[in-house]
Amino acid sequence: MQKEECFYLGKIVSKYSFKGEVLVKIDTDSPEIYENMESVFVSLGNNLVPFFIDKCRLHKSTLLRIDFEEVKTESDADRIMGSLLYLPLSFLPKLTGTQFYYHEIIGYTVIDDVHGNIGIITGVNDTTSQALFEIEKGDKQILIPVRDELITKLDRKEKTIYVSTPEGLVDLYLD
Repeated sequence: MQKEECFYLGKIVSKYSFKGEVLVKIDTDSPEIYENMESVFVSLGNNLVPFFIDKCRLHKSTLLRIDFEEVKTESDADRIMGSLLYLPLSFLPKLTGTQFYYHEIIGYTVIDDVHGNIGIITGVNDTTSQALFEIEKGDKQILIPVRDELITKLDRKEKTIYVSTPEGLVDLYLD
């Protein structure tokens, strides 16, 4: 399995018990849907290695407490500490309306209610405090906040996102 075929689920952040259980900080708004997983891919070096799960349950709000079949001691847990976890893209729940996954909208055309076609989404920068659409229009890059109130429509069939940007925002990039 290649990383391109998977989505990032979370990161192993600490050991939970001397029996090898670990806590995983997951990146989701709905942690409960991952409570009964049977396996995950663990990033070790440049490889995704399948790990099978004996028991998986929620721990507090955004942590999963996982007991892996292959990890039964503290030293086993130490070997995977800090590793990133992935699941195949096919495991993602389908979204409707204006909800989307960041990887899903790469290549979508962005239509602004004032400026019309303002370019193609080349990425989403979620390393800042506010996630941003990275849009290319010719040789210019336009950054627009990923905010529910700015997205008026999402057309998956036409691969288009309609937005209503604040006055002057797009002009900053196009002028």
